[in-house]
Amino acid sequence: MIDPRLLYTFNPEVWSSLEGKRPVLIHLFEGYVDAAGVNRGLSAHILAHCDHEVLAEFDHDQLHDYRSRRPQMVFDTNKWVSMSDFSLLLYKATDAEGRPFLVLTGPEPDTQWQRLTQAVLGIAERLDSALLLTASGVPMAVPHTRPTLVTSHSTDPERATGNPLWIDRLQIPGSFSAALEYRGGHAGITGIGFVAHVPHYLAQSTFPQATAAVLRRMNQAAGLNIPLGSLDSEAEQQLVTIQAEVQEDSEFPAVLAALEEQYDQLAESGRAVVPTADEIGAAVEQFLAEQDDSGDGRA
Repeated sequence: MIDPRLLYTFNPEVWSSLEGKRPVLIHLFEGYVDAAGVNRGLSAHILAHCDHEVLAEFDHDQLHDYRSRRPQMVFDTNKWVSMSDFSLLLYKATDAEGRPFLVLTGPEPDTQWQRLTQAVLGIAERLDSALLLTASGVPMAVPHTRPTLVTSHSTDPERATGNPLWIDRLQIPGSFSAALEYRGGHAGITGIGFVAHVPHYLAQSTFPQATAAVLRRMNQAAGLNIPLGSLDSEAEQQLVTIQAEVQEDSEFPAVLAALEEQYDQLAESGRAVVPTADEIGAAVEQFLAEQDDSGDGRA
């Protein structure tokens, strides 16, 4: 394997400011299953509400398949006037109480997964990162009018307790975040992830309620204080908007009522829906098929 350290360049001054801090490393990649854009929205929210500066930039030109996710270009009259670009950046960020942490965000790499994993874990080991954290959203048969359920997973089973009963065992296509958590566990770095259960009918839109739910869990797990900002008020406003739209649909109120009844019954019994592996696989395949194939890497 070519030296993984050649995949990135870093800022020595920012690096030295992190020595002895044991920063948590949050990794949020775009491009895989992420209902309601929980992953992308969380990344944007953190960078908007926390002071940050670039610690390292990865050579994404080595990692990206441009024919799979093409950059967006604007043509005006008789010339090209702009072109979007892809970047994979590792930020040093600071929470509301001055605690530093790391945020790795950008498109999920298409190639060199093993090498990039070694590069990221190498940074985490040299900075003595205390924890790897991630989050995402999955489409589920749950109502938007009830609290968002969150399933946790971890390389340390004791850090992933109290989950709503969701699934026992299944085999699905992996993501880079999952691979990073898995390899990190073998390297002795604890990894934790939080998966928000997003109403399947909102999978293609934003759902700030889910983003707020996973952010609260991440803050608790990492001992951070990343501000929630306006997420709760945005969630309340969205409920009002959805309610107005529901009144114009003659069929949806009955569907919503059935989901609410199912949710409430299962909440009372202390358990949650346990879909079969085939049902989850079918839901994931349908979600992927419905993604916006715009080529901008933001599906």
